[in-house]
Amino acid sequence: MTTAEPTLNLNQIRAEFPALNDDCVYLDNAGGSQVLRRVADRVSDYLLTSSVQLGASYAQSQQAGVKVLAARQSVATLINAAHDDEVVMGGSTTSLMFQLTQAILPDIRPGDEIIVTNTDHEANIGGWTRLKTAGAVLKIWEVNPLTLALDLQDLERLLSPRVKWVALTHASNVLGTINPVAQVAAMAHAAGARLCVDAVAYAPHRLVDVQASGADIYAFSFYKVFGPHYAVLWGKRDLLLSLHSLNHFFIGENVIPYKLQPGNVNYELSYGCIGISDYLTCVGTDLGSTGTARQKMQAAFDAFEKHEDALAERLLTYLRSNKAVRIIGVDSTAAGARMPTVSFMVAGQMSEAVVRHMDRFNIGIRFGDFYARRLIDALGLQAQGGVVRVSIAHYNTPEEIDRLVQHLDEFIG
Repeated sequence: MTTAEPTLNLNQIRAEFPALNDDCVYLDNAGGSQVLRRVADRVSDYLLTSSVQLGASYAQSQQAGVKVLAARQSVATLINAAHDDEVVMGGSTTSLMFQLTQAILPDIRPGDEIIVTNTDHEANIGGWTRLKTAGAVLKIWEVNPLTLALDLQDLERLLSPRVKWVALTHASNVLGTINPVAQVAAMAHAAGARLCVDAVAYAPHRLVDVQASGADIYAFSFYKVFGPHYAVLWGKRDLLLSLHSLNHFFIGENVIPYKLQPGNVNYELSYGCIGISDYLTCVGTDLGSTGTARQKMQAAFDAFEKHEDALAERLLTYLRSNKAVRIIGVDSTAAGARMPTVSFMVAGQMSEAVVRHMDRFNIGIRFGDFYARRLIDALGLQAQGGVVRVSIAHYNTPEEIDRLVQHLDEFIG
């Protein structure tokens, strides 16, 4: 006799997100997820009870400092950082990536090579391109236009002793593709290079483990992972210590993460992020996990993945059946091959027209290049206004996908 795997209690899950009480079907989650009540409550609590400057001797300042440090420690647990001072926080992944490359810039020498892909969100390309001012040479790891994958053989040909950094997305925010970052890390390290990973499209759907990733730098945004408009950049401790300070001249080079957080963190948003970990551990507990905090989080994400895959396959089944539709990316969720972010195009239709039709029924999806403009250009998809993107989260329901499919079918025919 086998025991059924625990499943998500969607009513309980959805009750955690106040915005889900309205009639909108939120399927633009890759653009920004809905926010947990427990996150908002923590932000409010900090602002109303602890809004003082840190570092003073009086009690309220000391108590506020404890809260902000607890936030950093909570994020360290969430991402499995070895040390909490490896956690750098800031306004967005884009801003943190620009800060990172600014800290790397003084060490760049003419002829140093940097490999970026043409599938990434511009957040993990733009900052690297600015290193050309110091003589860096950018090399492009291009997507295979037939398979829409990044071939490791192509990376092997690009790697050389002059390569200092490889920049790669963990999952494409357009294709939904999950990239083998641990393999890429091993290849980069064997060539004497380091790996920077953008995990914005990955972190809402899988439990992040920065140590297992093999990356040297790893970043994502909390506002895609049920939290506030804020972000985290993790780096190996020795690497962060070696980077040039972006802070005031009297902030020591060994003061991490502060030397990479000019103006310090946003206290209330940092504190709010504890709510993300609280939620995940609570979901894991409800699913029957009795292990560590990360084991409970893993149980939650395992259930998220199973539920999201079922929803994505429900949509993909319809899209595969319609001859007017071209799916941009892997057309199945089999074997965990993709994220539940589904992009497609409709023959003879501008992508905007599809989305505007769905607006009439209060279904939130989106069209465009999603800041992966180099990918959309490489695939020749700009003429139709980019792709239509449906991005699913674990709080979405089968009924919402059916509602989407019904109105898509009305439009496409």
